[in-house]
Amino acid sequence: MKRIFLLIATNMAILLVASIVMSLLGVNTSTMGGLLVFAAIFGFGGAFISLAISKWMAKKTMGCEVITTPRDHTERWLLETVARQAKQAGIKMPEVAIYQSPELNAFATGPSKDNALVAVSSGLLYGMTQDEIEGVLAHEVSHVANGDMVTLTLIQGVVNTFVIFAARVVAGIIDTFVSSNDEEGEGLGMFAYMAVVFVLDMLFGILASIIVAYFSRVREFKADEGGARLAGKHKMIAALDRLRRGPETGAMPAQMAAFGINGKKSMAELLMSHPPLEKRIAALQAK
Repeated sequence: MKRIFLLIATNMAILLVASIVMSLLGVNTSTMGGLLVFAAIFGFGGAFISLAISKWMAKKTMGCEVITTPRDHTERWLLETVARQAKQAGIKMPEVAIYQSPELNAFATGPSKDNALVAVSSGLLYGMTQDEIEGVLAHEVSHVANGDMVTLTLIQGVVNTFVIFAARVVAGIIDTFVSSNDEEGEGLGMFAYMAVVFVLDMLFGILASIIVAYFSRVREFKADEGGARLAGKHKMIAALDRLRRGPETGAMPAQMAAFGINGKKSMAELLMSHPPLEKRIAALQAK
């Protein structure tokens, strides 16, 4: 319930900010140029606002407890390991957090390389060996060092803009066609037009999801390679193999799931944010 409330509140804030910006710019969505500006404001605006508040959202939705003062040897080792890997990767020390979950998972998020959060589940922290955990942490630190959060935000902004713009252009063409073949020349009407836009948003949205998922899978392979450099190839492979043998992961918000070590399985690989673990292991073994 808390996650749903935060998601709704975030989207309402995005709509409010975008509306204010459009009003100040005097954007007229009835022209092609105005429609493109409208699509870009909403497409990139939503993506970048989500990026800007990603750490805050992660802490709230996942119940992350940021480690400031280690309470035991395990937490001290966790902080020291991330600090060492961050130094190797040439980035500032990320915040390190633990969230309560029995699943074996971890994620990285944040608006920039030097303002990031690396979080691990309690199930992973106490259910894997130190070598395996080191591989997982190296993967997440590599996500941060590679700037994957910003890269995928830009990609998401581009596809969002395409979806919003294309759906309304095609809906306009359909409306014009209906109007030209209607004796009264009334076209679709407001409610029919909005229904067509909604359907097109969904259809183009599926295509956009496939594109974003493809780039996400590419970034996962890159993060695995980076993890192998930071922690050692054998530790990275051991971590992935342990995840392969472990229980299937549960639900994680999309903003964090894209940068998790272990993605949720899907019947359609085209829509998966993570490549199958078997493919990731094989790719590292082939290096």
